[in-house]
Amino acid sequence: MRLDKYLKVSRIIKRRTIANEACDAGRVLVNGKPARASYDVKVGDILELQLGSRNIKAEVLSVNEYAKKETASDMYRILDDGSANL
Repeated sequence: MRLDKYLKVSRIIKRRTIANEACDAGRVLVNGKPARASYDVKVGDILELQLGSRNIKAEVLSVNEYAKKETASDMYRILDDGSANL
């Protein structure tokens, strides 16, 4: 699944266009490297998002094309949400 679609389906980012723009701006890192929106997300990848003043680090647990709102949070695990930086 494309990175921008994964961010949308998992509800880490609300809109796919915003996810695409974040990838284009280099604010989304996969395994420590900047990733394009077309990157193919795999189980075990570590995503780092730099959104405003927050840095979110999450591990991909599953990749589902269609996830319901209740199961979307099961697709990833938050490793660091940047709350220590506040």
